[in-house]
Amino acid sequence: MKTYAAKKSDITSQWYIIDADGLNLGRLSTRLAELLMGKHKASYTPNIVSGDIVVVTNSAKIKVTGNKMNDKFYYRHSGYPGGIKEMSLKEMIQKHPNRVIEHAVAGMLPKNKLKDEMLKHLKVYATSEHRHTAQKPEIIKLETK
Repeated sequence: MKTYAAKKSDITSQWYIIDADGLNLGRLSTRLAELLMGKHKASYTPNIVSGDIVVVTNSAKIKVTGNKMNDKFYYRHSGYPGGIKEMSLKEMIQKHPNRVIEHAVAGMLPKNKLKDEMLKHLKVYATSEHRHTAQKPEIIKLETK
């Protein structure tokens, strides 16, 4: 029996929509990473972007456990001496709620050339409105624990 390796022409992407209202950030991010990589498919091939396109709505309403709202920080650096900036998770959700989910998912994807292409398949919106209704995305309901 030979091992099956999917080709780019064999891959079909499906659109999914996930409502992040009340969901835990970590559990949501792992599910999103799995969908973007295509690990939920039988035709998963690690050297091809075989994942699906995922639309996440209500990113401003995610939840975290413990005291992460105040204790978790995001850092960026301008490149100049003393140019480090920090922002807490609470501030980040208020100013840029999309970046919180994008940053969490990006850390869970493989660190190779396919990562940027997989992240292009992730569409995150702060409210319940999105502009992908024409693609007729399938709704995935994740459980809150």
